[in-house]
Amino acid sequence: MKTDIEIARAATKLPIARIAERLGIGSEEILPYGHDKAKISRDFIDGLRHRPEGKLVLVTAINPTPAGEGKTTTTVGLGDALNRIGQRATVCIREASLGPNFGMKGGAAGGGHAQVIPMEDMNLHFTGDFHAITSAHNLLAAMIDNHVHWGNALDIDPRRITWRRVMDMNDRALRDLVLGLGGTANGVPRESGFDITVASEVMAILCLADDLADLQDRLGRIIVAQTRAGQPVTARDLQADGAMTVLLRDALQPNLVQTLENNPALVHGGPFANIAHGCNSVLATRTALRLSDFVVTEAGFGADLGAEKFLGIKCRKAGLSPAAVVLVATVRALKMNGGVARADLGSENVTAVRAGAANLTRHIRNLQGYGLPVVVAINHFATDTAAEIAAVQDAAEAEGVRAILCRHWAKGGAGAEDLAREVLRLSAQPSDFRPLYPDEMPLWEKIETICTRIYGAARVEAPPAVRARLDAWQADYGHLPVCMAKTPYSFSADPTLHGAPTGFTIPVREVRLAAGAGFVVAICGDIMTMPGLPREPAANRIGLDSHGRIEGLF
Repeated sequence: MKTDIEIARAATKLPIARIAERLGIGSEEILPYGHDKAKISRDFIDGLRHRPEGKLVLVTAINPTPAGEGKTTTTVGLGDALNRIGQRATVCIREASLGPNFGMKGGAAGGGHAQVIPMEDMNLHFTGDFHAITSAHNLLAAMIDNHVHWGNALDIDPRRITWRRVMDMNDRALRDLVLGLGGTANGVPRESGFDITVASEVMAILCLADDLADLQDRLGRIIVAQTRAGQPVTARDLQADGAMTVLLRDALQPNLVQTLENNPALVHGGPFANIAHGCNSVLATRTALRLSDFVVTEAGFGADLGAEKFLGIKCRKAGLSPAAVVLVATVRALKMNGGVARADLGSENVTAVRAGAANLTRHIRNLQGYGLPVVVAINHFATDTAAEIAAVQDAAEAEGVRAILCRHWAKGGAGAEDLAREVLRLSAQPSDFRPLYPDEMPLWEKIETICTRIYGAARVEAPPAVRARLDAWQADYGHLPVCMAKTPYSFSADPTLHGAPTGFTIPVREVRLAAGAGFVVAICGDIMTMPGLPREPAANRIGLDSHGRIEGLF
């Protein structure tokens, strides 16, 4: 069996100008990065603002397991399938972070015969967007310390500097640091640390900004510290917003690539859904909607995190409304949710599938609670049996939803045509999309609403200092949505609780204000905004062969 990278290398790629032509983009409106990827120019995007928009399809999934679900693979397969049945469809996904590529999760370009290419470039440095975000973020960090060093005219309290540094790699040793040691020439000693780039507020801002002016305005609103009198200090106060925007100028332009079947794909932005808002950029999504009949996009991790943030943050901020939702599940993952060990997944176990389907059922009900039509995509594995597949279909049917067997990993778009036809049928229905909570709901109640209605928690707890901070923000920022940072592996904050647990408590240990992005982050349980590498990182297996080609990647 060929690996993903071997399948990607064997693909016949079209020049990126040909892909642009399919979207009505002239060669003068793209900025090529080699022959197979390009950025779409700002002027072209600005000229689309009055065009009508196509229909938006969200692809999400059950809670992830080591068995794999294939959300990105399904997103790409569905996009190819819609094109096969006569629709003009564009795929919109996120860029890959180097952290999971060299850690444990793998790449973010799909898999098998449902991939976006060039796969190696996409999973490594791509067009440099993440490096630009990292540089802009760290420029602000350097300017904070520099301001304090040279007299501190803003009277910043070094103990109340909240802006940490970032890098696009998993490195647990950088989570907590003491800066400024070595004497007065090296600055003022203080505690700080690093987050991963995908958790940066700059990443979130880039993915929510409408244009360069909006980007700079949002960057200027970033709160980085407090004065000794307790007043907020912003990036604009430090006069950092202009230089940060310069670094992000090209990164704001969406990246155009293609699927294995030579259909267009926009790949732009990459916040994680477990520690950030988990969606590709609004600019890429809006651009694709104005150029296509259908746009198929994904939200990170399971629907409890990715879909909730897509609907509660991205759609709320951008005025988007999905026409349909695809919920991806695999027989293998449902068996794990039903208590089967990974080593035993190859054996038929209908009882475990039925038990694990409780996870699927809760996600279906959550999505239906938004007023959205749902279809389940069963991402097929060779070890799946007819009885196991029927058990998944029965569980979905009990909720009034079809579960369609999809073979896009093996067959590309041809293996997802039934799913595409169901999406077409569902999206023809009138939309009744409604948000989970209103803007005017207090911040703490928004956190409780997500935890109880989406996760199924019995209680939400937070230290008095966290509640006090939310109360202090309520007057000026109470209208903002909430971005939950939580383990993706369970509805609860305990990654070992699979299925659909009940009676648990969600512990909120910290809250952060992302005033520029426009949301409040609630950090729950043991979740880390700087992940660590596993015992055997994927980097151990990645290298170059004798011909200089990359091997071991995904």
